Amino acid sequence: MHFKLRPILMLFLSIFFLSNLAFAQPSWKDKMTLDYSVAKDGDCKAVIKFKAKLVPGFHIFSISHDPEKADFTGTPTTIEVEASKNYKLLGKLAESKKPTVHKDEFGTSLYFENTVEFLQKVEVLTDKSFVMDVRLTGQICDEMGCVFVNKDFKVEFKNYKPCSITEVPEENTNQAVSNLDTNTNAVKENNDNVNKKSTADEIKEATPSKKKADSFWITFLKGFGGGLIALLTPCVFPMIPMTVTFFTKQSGSRRKGIMNVLLYGVSIILIYVTIGLVITAIMGPSGLNDLSTNVWMNLLFFSIFMIFAFSFLGAFEIRMPSKWVNKADGNADKGGLIGIFFMAFTLSLVSFSCTGPIIGTLLVESSTSGSMMGPAIGMIGFSSALAIPFTLFAIFPGWLNSLPQSGGWLNSVKVVLGLLELALALKFLSGIDLAYHWGVLTREIFIAIWIVIFFVIGFYLLGKLKFSHDSNVERLTVTRFMFALLALVFAVYLVPGMWGAPLKLIDGVAPPRSHSEDNFRFVRGESNGGGTAVANPIFQEYRKDMHEIDGDLLVFHDLDKAQEYAKKVNKPVLLDFTGYNCPNCRRTESTVWTDTKISSILKNEVVIASLYVDDKAKLPKSEWKFSKVLDSEIRTVGNKWGDYQIRKYNQLSQPLYVLTDPEGNDLTKPMGYESNIDVYKSFLEKGLKKYKK
Repeated sequence: MHFKLRPILMLFLSIFFLSNLAFAQPSWKDKMTLDYSVAKDGDCKAVIKFKAKLVPGFHIFSISHDPEKADFTGTPTTIEVEASKNYKLLGKLAESKKPTVHKDEFGTSLYFENTVEFLQKVEVLTDKSFVMDVRLTGQICDEMGCVFVNKDFKVEFKNYKPCSITEVPEENTNQAVSNLDTNTNAVKENNDNVNKKSTADEIKEATPSKKKADSFWITFLKGFGGGLIALLTPCVFPMIPMTVTFFTKQSGSRRKGIMNVLLYGVSIILIYVTIGLVITAIMGPSGLNDLSTNVWMNLLFFSIFMIFAFSFLGAFEIRMPSKWVNKADGNADKGGLIGIFFMAFTLSLVSFSCTGPIIGTLLVESSTSGSMMGPAIGMIGFSSALAIPFTLFAIFPGWLNSLPQSGGWLNSVKVVLGLLELALALKFLSGIDLAYHWGVLTREIFIAIWIVIFFVIGFYLLGKLKFSHDSNVERLTVTRFMFALLALVFAVYLVPGMWGAPLKLIDGVAPPRSHSEDNFRFVRGESNGGGTAVANPIFQEYRKDMHEIDGDLLVFHDLDKAQEYAKKVNKPVLLDFTGYNCPNCRRTESTVWTDTKISSILKNEVVIASLYVDDKAKLPKSEWKFSKVLDSEIRTVGNKWGDYQIRKYNQLSQPLYVLTDPEGNDLTKPMGYESNIDVYKSFLEKGLKKYKK
């Protein structure tokens, strides 16, 4: 059977256009103009006016938002000014008019439409001319989304007399600004703690960038590992000595041969990275995030993995149309840079029956990570692993003699990969089962299938099973035996999971322990899941609204119920924005939340509200409404919590943790996935300390 994958042709034809599209970002300059003027206020003082003029439909947020005090949405407008001996700021940034106040169940927004002026009073301390560097930052939004604003100004000051060093009181400053007939409304004085950041806070604020970099490295290493596996397939491995020998013999000199192979390797990287960029361009950042929660995409990925698995097991081969291969091969004969590029292109087409499933798996994994550049970075890793051996063997041709001979072991690699594809395909089916509450693919069934698959891998490598295209295993090599041993040991490791063991090696892949046939209550000796009775009437009243996580932690899935309960027991609420298809959420629940340093806090000092953004349970029609941030109607529980997360915290990723009081006021800044127990404990303790005050 042959699969003609025609969309791939469009991928390569669209290389330049879509690559640029992938990096295109909307600009605030198309939606708003920003300029400044300086008005004198006596001989030694001035007021800088930053005037914003917005196109209809857009608004810019007020300076009055205080993330430590208010339940607000949007990024406040601020300015940054470097300290200097030439001047000092008097008071805080002010506004020329009152902002529009918009309140709903998600919080409060303070913003301006059409035009507004932001005013900053300055005291000049020198009679010389000077330039003040000012950076204005903020955010503008419309119904479709938001764009961050960041503009630098060079504000010139000339012909001023120096003021005395005595600081002018803030109340006089605001009065002076209003005297300029600007109808300025002074900003409420913010808590000094907002502007004074401790070293710990600075470290925490830098954490997201570090984690993003770590995520990129993980994606790269996954791609690199996939490339190394692809090298061991029967479509690629025999090409290494053939290609290296061709270049070294046809190039005339060893130096030229090395240069040609280097160009060949670069061409391989360019081809595969282009695929990653195209996937990014087509899906976009929000589309990549939606992949992990969309039922149809998960069904598609499950089907793709199954097709790849059957292909690797020998049921059929996925090949490119022969005319594509012949055309690329013909262009490879032209010589020069174009010829070398098409030789790499020919390798990509010829080896697709082996590399296609690996590439597909990698693209699916990197796409569902939610990172916009995930597919491109994954392809950089994959293509680098493919290109490096060709380059190294060209530089050191003597190494070719150390390569093992092609043979039946290459087909064994394909079969093992096919069985692994079967195991991984269940992850996507499990995500759908969890989101729709079907209860079909429970943890017991999932683990049972995995146990069988890894026993099959072990017995296959020992030569006890045979697939099509396999040759007889006449003797068992040490390498083959070690891989068989690894598979069998892993299968045995999974067995206790049938009775509720944690199995931390597959956290985020297998369903959580709470998604078992009876939450392992029979194993724990419980008859009704209630555990030990708690002599607390408030607890008993709300117990029916609580759900078990990993057997003993209790969480709410309804925020209103969680806040009601928190008020009655006088505890803060831990908002847990999570998802059924969220591996890092499961890792947090099974490794961080179960740690003794954390579990005691979660059980005794906070109320947990786990809000699943991919829950497909239908809301009552009376609660259906249109969401501006989702640009669609809210019809499911997941829609409701996804809309709430974006509107209040301007973030899409899960997990996301925030400690709030029972009224919904934030006690901490949002924190994403954190595997460090001490950091997570510090996050909780900071919120608890603030709540107790």
